[in-house]
Amino acid sequence: MRIISGLYKSKVINAPASLPVRPTTDFAKTGLFNILANQFDFEDVSVLDLFAGTGNITYEFLSRGAKHVCSVDIHEECYKFIFKTVNDLHFDNTQIVRKDVFKFLDACTGKFDIIFADPPYTLENKSEIVSLVFSNQLLTTDGKLILEHSEKESMLHLPHYESTRKYGHVAFSFFS
Repeated sequence: MRIISGLYKSKVINAPASLPVRPTTDFAKTGLFNILANQFDFEDVSVLDLFAGTGNITYEFLSRGAKHVCSVDIHEECYKFIFKTVNDLHFDNTQIVRKDVFKFLDACTGKFDIIFADPPYTLENKSEIVSLVFSNQLLTTDGKLILEHSEKESMLHLPHYESTRKYGHVAFSFFS
């Protein structure tokens, strides 16, 4: 995987093959960040990266100057890899949490401008992510929740739904 833009533009990060993840493709990530760049000044945003996996999205936000990024993943090896990579890149505006995402959302009291969730495509209760984010009021007034999912799934029926963008087999649904 590589960082597309910002301070570490074109930096390749090699994650261990043993991590149980499916990193967002560069093609999809480029599309997503083009959309977000038209809506947010990255230097002013606080980001929550759920199911952070390799930290792919975390590094992209940090490289682009995000004010703060909190990364959450339950898998110990993912947590260790993100922690090491963030330290290697000298980012100090991060919080890395090893916890079940649903338990984290249920207990979280912070507010975020952008919440990005990339759950396993096979996860059946994706709608609970949307429910917890909005019931716990985790977004700022103009904040966005972005849920990555298979292009075969529809999130149109969920409350707070705004739109979906598709990039190959990847889809991003936006909620506000």
